[in-house]
Amino acid sequence: MTIHGKTFIAALTMKKLKKISLASFLITIILILSSATVHAVEVTATITLENPGGYYGIAYDSGKGEIFVTNVDFDLVSVISDSTNAVVSNIPVGSQPVGIAYDSAKGELFVANYASDSVSVISDSTNTVVANITVGSQPCALAYDSGKGEIFVGHAACNQVLVISDSTNAVVANVTVENQPVSLVYDSGKGEIFVTNHNSSSVSIISDSTNLIVATVNVGVNPIGLAYDSGNDQIFVANYNSSSVSVISDSTNTVIANVTLENQPQGIGYDSGKGEIFVTYSESNRVSVISDSSVPEYPSFIVVSFLMVTIVLTALIYRGKHQIETRIRKQR
Repeated sequence: MTIHGKTFIAALTMKKLKKISLASFLITIILILSSATVHAVEVTATITLENPGGYYGIAYDSGKGEIFVTNVDFDLVSVISDSTNAVVSNIPVGSQPVGIAYDSAKGELFVANYASDSVSVISDSTNTVVANITVGSQPCALAYDSGKGEIFVGHAACNQVLVISDSTNAVVANVTVENQPVSLVYDSGKGEIFVTNHNSSSVSIISDSTNLIVATVNVGVNPIGLAYDSGNDQIFVANYNSSSVSVISDSTNTVIANVTLENQPQGIGYDSGKGEIFVTYSESNRVSVISDSSVPEYPSFIVVSFLMVTIVLTALIYRGKHQIETRIRKQR
């Protein structure tokens, strides 16, 4: 066989290698796209409330299909029906109510009264206060742990989260977090409490089995509100001075999405019945509703697999090319 013929065969061999490489590359891309999941968000409704401004905390009552919103300026808790998006009640509580959490086992709402150093307990069957619990200075955030029957309370005056037993109303633990814990939420899927550290622009994660911090996640500027999405195992974080919402995956403890909103988002809550997030603002009488639907997100193992396939195929192509060129040189 002539040198020209061998060169021609070598060229054909290289074309085959390139075709194989291209096919493998396309298959990898198809696998990535077919296994993708997405997290998209959009505002679907806006609700006008009676009193302008001052709306801070928000919680969803799955038993009655209602949203409870605290008003720090008027010492009230407003109750919104999620079927009509209308206010159905206004409940007087302590001075400057901020954080709020729903107890699904008892049908009660726990409200942190910042200037009263207390926690008010509201019955959702009567929409009245049924108990008041004295706590530390400037309680501003709380979360109810249904798995253990405990209330986690964050205080603005110190970097502490108190743990209260709801059976004895006594403090059973004290957890040190980062600067100014102003919002908490309970992750029932993992038995963890997520805490926003307002001045540290981070979120601390506390295990309710040990009352120890297991992770800290950096988010937007001055995070101030939290909501747990049990449908997707995600935490939504309202970033006050970033005018955004960060979305954290509780399986990786990393931020997987950011949503731009109006100025100074503050309170945030999850409606499990409709798969929506309700967001309130510091200086507005508007409430944004975010729909939790799908957009593609690439799992890390798919990305790693793609990179490995690309590297291996590239190495094979250059190795094959080098071997063919070496044979041709020897036969000349």
